[in-house]
Amino acid sequence: MSVLTIYPAWQNGRSKRHFGTIPELPWYVLNMRLRLALPLLSVLAFFVDLQSHASDLALVGAKIYLSPSEPPIESGTILVHSGHILSVGPNAEIKVPPSMTVIDCKGLVVTAGFWNSHVHILPPGLVHADRRSSEQTTSQLQEMLTRWGFTTVFDIASVLQNTNLIRHRIARGEAKGPRILTVGEPFWVKGGTPIYIKGFLEANHISIPEVESTAQAKERVRQQVRDGADGIKIFANSVERNEILTMPLDLAEVIVAEAHRAGKPIFAHVSNNQGIEVAIQSGVDILAHTTPIDDFWSPSFAQRLVAAHMALTPTLTLWEVESKNASPEELEKGMSRAAQQLEAFSRAGGQVLFGTDVGYIEQFDTSEEFRWMSRAGMSFQEILASLTTNPAQRFGYATHSGRIAKGLDADLVVLGADPAQNTSAFSKVRYTIRRRSSTKRNEILPPEPIVYRRKPICNFRLITGS
Repeated sequence: MSVLTIYPAWQNGRSKRHFGTIPELPWYVLNMRLRLALPLLSVLAFFVDLQSHASDLALVGAKIYLSPSEPPIESGTILVHSGHILSVGPNAEIKVPPSMTVIDCKGLVVTAGFWNSHVHILPPGLVHADRRSSEQTTSQLQEMLTRWGFTTVFDIASVLQNTNLIRHRIARGEAKGPRILTVGEPFWVKGGTPIYIKGFLEANHISIPEVESTAQAKERVRQQVRDGADGIKIFANSVERNEILTMPLDLAEVIVAEAHRAGKPIFAHVSNNQGIEVAIQSGVDILAHTTPIDDFWSPSFAQRLVAAHMALTPTLTLWEVESKNASPEELEKGMSRAAQQLEAFSRAGGQVLFGTDVGYIEQFDTSEEFRWMSRAGMSFQEILASLTTNPAQRFGYATHSGRIAKGLDADLVVLGADPAQNTSAFSKVRYTIRRRSSTKRNEILPPEPIVYRRKPICNFRLITGS
């Protein structure tokens, strides 16, 4: 049986924090914003009423983007039944059954549910899930992910056993959150545990082994796949105190080949062109970052990446967060390189997957990422594709996700403004609607929590290489 979970948007401020710091360090809570009391009470009443209905739902009067390549329906209706799209079309053509719960979407915009293809299930509120209630897990997932429209995420470094526990809670309906795909523990070379992660691992008593041989790597890939990993991640580069280590090509090739043998995609963390070369030659599927520490990407270099059938999660906001101690000139120089690299890749026809590195940085607000993607020359349609059709196609979900069409999963996002006019509207989420396997209820999370702005801690200036 199916359920639709509906997540009303939270009006969070920008939240920033690195997971590579000791959790006991204080967070600076600023900028608490209170909403008008009477409108909030009426909204709360609506949410409570909606919770009592079954899984049939009608979104009426919205501008509907069926996919990045199709013209929108200017004033349309979507009918949802048992977690799937029953029908979609102009208002005049869709009759709403009286039994359905109706959400008035006049003046709003609906797209397919968003994917975030670069997250980490590692913030303090998630990392020891066995010590936390389902309500605490739900709260963290909503603040970090579903509030921003993410119905599916790919976690590309975490503790697999812990992430599996969270996934099982969501599947059983005990916690509410997005569909989570995961690579589990990443692979780095001997002596290559990244410097910015060591403190976090020690503080949380987590051990992630370093890979010392191809035989060990091959067996570990097999074990993680048996344990439920949906992909594998290598650190083609590892940033250490005084150097950047690069994974030997033969080791990367073994890991990639074993993952591909199991039908799993391979992500690669890269910090410089040496790491990218390892990724290209070993057959990696997705680059986890741009590399602003290096030069601009030439058209021919970008074309090499595209010819290797690689996708890219640019994570541009990451570099801004990492460079908060840099001078304005250094910051602009590094961010310009990162944006240019994305632009070169996109112009070459590369497949871009939206990703923020959230869970490593605690900047939940997605608006800056959209701003930087626009600065890199990406159109509204290209950004929408990075959020929907591109990841659905890349990860094998295109037959039932990534678009709005009859019979597909009812993973939907309702926006308060039109991203075709300004791409920052992608972050103005009113509702996140997510199909789950559980009971038949529509569940609404409480809206409008306290607003936090969190000061970044322990900046590590990857752009300048320090």
